[in-house]
This record gives sequence, C-alpha cells and structure tokens, in this order.
Amino acid sequence: MKGAGQELRTAPVRPRAGRTVAARLSTLDRFLPVWIGAAMALGLLGGRAVPGLDGALESVKVGGISLPIALGLLVMMYPVLAKVRYDRVGAVVGDRRLVIPSLVANWVVGPAVMFALAWIFLPDLPEYRTGLIIVGLARCIAMVIIWNDLAGGDREAAAVLVALNSVFQVIAFAALGWFYLDVLPGWLGLDQARLAVSTWDIARSVLVFLGVPLVAGYLTRLLGERARGRAWYEERCLPRLGPAALYGLLFTIVILFALQGDAITSRPWDVARVAVPLLVYFTLMWAGSFALGRAAGLGHPRTVTLAFTAAGNNFELAIAVAVATFGVTSGEALAGVVGPLIEVPVLVGLVYVSLALRRRLTPEGTP
Repeated sequence: MKGAGQELRTAPVRPRAGRTVAARLSTLDRFLPVWIGAAMALGLLGGRAVPGLDGALESVKVGGISLPIALGLLVMMYPVLAKVRYDRVGAVVGDRRLVIPSLVANWVVGPAVMFALAWIFLPDLPEYRTGLIIVGLARCIAMVIIWNDLAGGDREAAAVLVALNSVFQVIAFAALGWFYLDVLPGWLGLDQARLAVSTWDIARSVLVFLGVPLVAGYLTRLLGERARGRAWYEERCLPRLGPAALYGLLFTIVILFALQGDAITSRPWDVARVAVPLLVYFTLMWAGSFALGRAAGLGHPRTVTLAFTAAGNNFELAIAVAVATFGVTSGEALAGVVGPLIEVPVLVGLVYVSLALRRRLTPEGTP
C-alpha cells in the first residue's frame, strides 16, 4: 500500500477521461472522510458511554502533556517528515513570496480575523469568545503536516513554514494573547480578559509535537540514504512508513474526542454557536491564502502549503492554555475542544478541493 500522498505525486497531472482524482488515491486515502468520521464518532461515543474514560485518559500525563495525544501526533507526523528532502529546504527559506505571506497570514491576519469573528458571532458569550480568540492565536505546527501532504502540497515548504510558526509561537503567543484579550478590547471599549500562560509550556509543546518527529524524520532519511541510497529510501522505505501517518491521525482523533465527548454531546447548542465562527474562519483563511498564493505566482504545491498552514490551528496548545487559565469545565476550554471538531472535517474537505483545483489549474505536463 502506498503512503499518504504517494500516489498523488506520481500520477499524471491530468488523468484520463472519466478517471477522478479520488480514483487515483490508495484505498486508505480514498475513504479518508469515512475513517475520520468513524474516528470522531467512536471517540464521542466512548467519552459519553464509558464512565470515567475521559478521566482515565486525562490522567495519563507527563509535565502537563497528554501522553495518548502526544503518541498519536508523533506517529502521525513522523512518516511525513521522513519524506521531506531536507537538502531542498534552503531554497524554500529564500522564497520571500512564500515565507512573508505565510508569516503575515499566520501572525497578523489569522488572530485578527478570529478576534473579529468571535465578537461578531459571540458578543453575549464571553467565555466562548475568549476561547475562540485563544484558538486563533495557536498556529498549527502538527496536523497541518498531514493535510498538506494529502493535498499534494510542497513537503519541504511545509516543514519550513511549520518550523517558523513554532519559533513565532514561543516568542509571540503570550504577547498576542495580552494584546487581543486585554489591550485591543480596552481600546475599543469592549470587555477585557486576562491570559496566564507560561512561555516554557509553549516551548515544551513545540519541542514535543514538532521537535521530536522532525529530528526522527531527518535522521531516518539521512541514515537511510547513507545506507542504501535515495532510490531505495524513496521507493522501498517510504511506502512502508506512509500509512502510519493516517493511523496516527485516526488514533489522535479518537483520543481527542473521547477526552471531551461528554462536554461536546451534553451542550449541543453551545457547540453549534461556537462552530459557526470557526467554520467561517477556516474557510476564509484557506481561501484567502490560496488566492494570495495564486496571485504571487507560487505554483500549485506551494500555494496549497500556504493555504493549509494559514488555516490550521494548534488545538492541543489552545486547549492546554484554556484549561490551565480558566479550568477544565470552563467555556473557554469547551471552545478549544470544538476547534478540532470543526477543523478536522473542514480541512479534510479542503484536501479534496485542493486535489480538484490542481487538476483544473495546473498546466499540462507540469509535475
């Protein structure tokens, strides 16, 4: 079985008549929405139906980091980062058409858009509004790797942009939280909130969820190519590693929704209220960034990477900060939990949009 995104890179750009993009994917990839929907349902039902399951999973922590979620994310990210050709990363860093728009979209536009949507849709629900703003500040450094790979994005560009996001997350998260929850509302005459967050906690999250799989992926490629050559590594080794990424994704989704299944299912109207601005946010950020990439002439793979890195959010960090500051049963924490409930199916749908746009927008013969 080929790994996630493997067939996508080797298939012709324009398939034969009557052959859809989905038909060119492996069975595992082709039915991805089914597997993800089943994983979400299993997690929600498990968290709701099995007494004490969420508490048992929540108790398995080291240094405040959930071991089940950490395990799922590491298994999910490692195969994709092992596919990255690190000798091409330097060319990505020098591409200002990609790097500058990405930083602006992630650290200027994204938080501002979420702040505006939170106040537009939830003016009467301060806890959920604050939770949404925290979600907007937590830029994605984990799951976006697999969305990008499934959508045929540029792996090397994704690795660079995720690494940049991780650095800015450590440096800017606390300052932006202070600005968007305290300073800016004060200027506008709106209700203010306070955010207590440790820079070390953010750095630890980055080191675990990005640093470990990045180092493992880099060493796997380095040692594999030295031992057997690039052809063997990419044609024999990577196809065996590839499916583990989706297994890790599905495991992470099950655990995440099992942890919060009771909270989600017991307050459906609140979930619906929070879901609407999230749906608008993910759609706006992806579509706007995709259009920006096209206008900048990035080419389809890097345009896709720009769009997904701008649209995704670090749900683990957002939930951890909300719980640490406001409590596990708070509305802020629930808003963080609803984030992946909406993000996962929306970005899966956008993976298929990306595949369809590649077929329509990529010139004949372009790799």
